[in-house]
Amino acid sequence: MKKEVKHLYCKAVDSLVLSLELFNRPNDTARVHGVLIMMDHSFEMLLKASILHKGGKIKEKRATQTIGFELCVRKAFSEAELKFLNEDEVLTLQSLNGLRDAAQHYTLEISEQHLYFQAQSGLTLFRDIVNRVFNIDLKSNLPVRVLPLSTSPPTDIQAFFTNEINDIRKLLGPNKRKDIEAKEKLRALAIMENAVQGDHTQPTDRELKKTLKILEQGGNFGQLFPGVSTLNFTANGYGPSLDLKITRKEGVPVQVVPEGTPGAHVVALKRVNELDYYNLGRDQLAKKVGLTGPKTSAVIHHLNLKDDLESFKRISVGNIHHERYSQKAIGLLKNAIAQTPINEIWANYRARLSR
Repeated sequence: MKKEVKHLYCKAVDSLVLSLELFNRPNDTARVHGVLIMMDHSFEMLLKASILHKGGKIKEKRATQTIGFELCVRKAFSEAELKFLNEDEVLTLQSLNGLRDAAQHYTLEISEQHLYFQAQSGLTLFRDIVNRVFNIDLKSNLPVRVLPLSTSPPTDIQAFFTNEINDIRKLLGPNKRKDIEAKEKLRALAIMENAVQGDHTQPTDRELKKTLKILEQGGNFGQLFPGVSTLNFTANGYGPSLDLKITRKEGVPVQVVPEGTPGAHVVALKRVNELDYYNLGRDQLAKKVGLTGPKTSAVIHHLNLKDDLESFKRISVGNIHHERYSQKAIGLLKNAIAQTPINEIWANYRARLSR
């Protein structure tokens, strides 16, 4: 194992152990956020170590920073010479990363059972990648006591989601009416649904309110989460040897669809080239966020979006150069507009141009 690979691998194991330590501690202060953030970090370090170990690169030419989590996953799944992830594993990682994003950048309410299956399936996947790429038994790097412990582990994903929906309904009841708490609890479920649908953006407040309204009107699990309804838990063993994986049910068809295909209710994970991934021009991006082209450019400048390798790339076709944006850029722009008034962003941008 090369020096840089070993360094990244050790960082990955350290973060994994810390995430499970946080899961098992009795104090709930920042526990959920800590588990998700540290486990997400452990996988980013492991993916980078694995890509380097298999001869890939984790830094673009002339880039000052290494690639991010999403691009690591895409390389590990789509590039034939590096490939070490399958579709189910990509789904597990995308779900975890979406929850981490919400936990780190906003707020997130997640049940104990949901947190458990993220931690247990994460540990199972981490072990599988380590064995597949490095031919190392993870047990040799961990104390035997390191595993997430739960008195009521979930075993059926549909039953789990049904229980979650029932809890949200109770929060919306006439005697409680805790709309904020209900929306936060729904956010965690919507993030997983988005991951299944291939959407890497965070659910908006408008989308969450719409889902809550359908829920109040009697909407069921299949209507609210059509993508998740195609999944299942696969559990093998018990106790310290328990494996928990998120898998598709037998008989559920898997389709490969173009980037941005709306309304797909089957699991759809995409092998993409650069033009498929960076599939938006500036004006297309403007329509997605409801701004004019110039004001979209203002927000792009405000975010330094062109420095984000997962959101922007300048692609050359012959002598023609195209500035292209990914689907991730949509969520970043929407969040920026929600946090800073567009008039303020536009005024600062115009002042810069006049200077």
